Amino acid sequence: MLFNWKVLFNILGLILVFTAGFMLLCLPVSLYYGSQDWQALLWSAGITLFVGGGTWFITRDQRDKEMRRRDGYLVVTLSWILISFFGSLPYLLSGAIPTYPDAFFEAMSGFTTTGATILTDIEVVPRGILFWRSLTQWIGGMGIIVLAVAILPILGIGGMQLFQSEAPGITPDKLKPRIRDTAKRLWIIYLSLTLTETVLLWIGGMSFYDAINHGLTTMATGGFSPKNASIAYYDSAYIQYVMTIFMFLAGTSFSLTYFMLKGSFRKVWQNEEFRNYLWFTVIITTITTIGIFVSTENNAEESFRYAIFQVISIISTTGYVTADYTAWMPLLTVVFFLLMFAGGSAGSTSGGVKIVRHTILLKNSLLEMKRQIHPSAVIPVRYNGNAVTQDITFNVLAFFIIYITIFAIGSAIMSLSGVDFMTAVGSVATSLGNIGPGIGTVGPVDNFAHLPAFGKWFLSFLMMLGRLELFTVLMLFTPYYWSRHA
Repeated sequence: MLFNWKVLFNILGLILVFTAGFMLLCLPVSLYYGSQDWQALLWSAGITLFVGGGTWFITRDQRDKEMRRRDGYLVVTLSWILISFFGSLPYLLSGAIPTYPDAFFEAMSGFTTTGATILTDIEVVPRGILFWRSLTQWIGGMGIIVLAVAILPILGIGGMQLFQSEAPGITPDKLKPRIRDTAKRLWIIYLSLTLTETVLLWIGGMSFYDAINHGLTTMATGGFSPKNASIAYYDSAYIQYVMTIFMFLAGTSFSLTYFMLKGSFRKVWQNEEFRNYLWFTVIITTITTIGIFVSTENNAEESFRYAIFQVISIISTTGYVTADYTAWMPLLTVVFFLLMFAGGSAGSTSGGVKIVRHTILLKNSLLEMKRQIHPSAVIPVRYNGNAVTQDITFNVLAFFIIYITIFAIGSAIMSLSGVDFMTAVGSVATSLGNIGPGIGTVGPVDNFAHLPAFGKWFLSFLMMLGRLELFTVLMLFTPYYWSRHA
């Protein structure tokens, strides 16, 4: 049999049970603030639990069966579609988002930690629904599938297939030999940083509700905010600096964060991707600070603060906003558009191409010139002092070519939907990179509400494609994947 469908449905049902559980976490928030959205949340959780729990119960005898890597790719892609489908129910049933394309777009944007929104007035949305909106990003940040593998030994399938499909970076960096132990440690770090940021923001003057919402969406590099003006609403240097630090940490590999918390700072500094991530951030921040200082009336500290916040927000693909970067000098608009193709570190919650891929791509390009002079010499690309295998180099090249090709074709498709060129390229770049704000009419002070329904469906697909790093989803469209002989 090509797939073990019962095993797949068993896992999908379990994931929906988790989704329903997270919906129920929003009920106390709704009841505390006395809004009527608790009914929509309860109904949504009930429907999701009924479908997920029923599916899991019917296939429960399959939970000890082995799942192949082929199954892993399919279950991850289907999981993201299913949780977005059911995750849109609170928006629909509460009336906060009355049309399905908009509700699905918002849900997919949440679970993929993109942060693009169709809401034109966020602050009128009931508190329970807004909390669910933030929670979708927190769930998606580390991956609901990794969560299931981490805390449910009942799965009994090892879990490596799911982990590699959910986070298919260059190589899976396991902190412990068993993937379940790795996932547990990642979630402990993730939860600890979320709570720490929440407390610091609360101390800094945010209400506890706002602090927990921003804590959830910062560590997920999601960028959803309960305020229309995003972080610009608070006009607080303290809040902006705290969030800048946590956005940077969220864009750093959680494996390195683990070593950092253990005090192994030398090991962190020896990591080439981290050094490149740090220096790249410093250089772009310096350029942006100078640009803001000379083209606006902001003083030196304000110029630096706006620069470092927005640079890290885009590089980490968080997407928070403290200023309209498209209103600065044209050069900075170009810089921020190019930053959408950067991405944070592999093994982080950020999207985009990732710094490690850029590093290997650049090194290989420079060495190719050396190989032209010495055609008989074996000159491997080295990363962290080790030779990078040719397979990994080819994987990086293929990823980059496919990424740019999808961006180009996607921009053309969005242009055909009736939007202007700048909006087309901006919406595709930000959706594929899971960033949030783009350029054109989907810039940092705008939203995606005005886009046609087709555009929202298409961008939702690009969000999922970018979140699962292309290959996981694209593989499903190849004849080889569906061949019994593969």
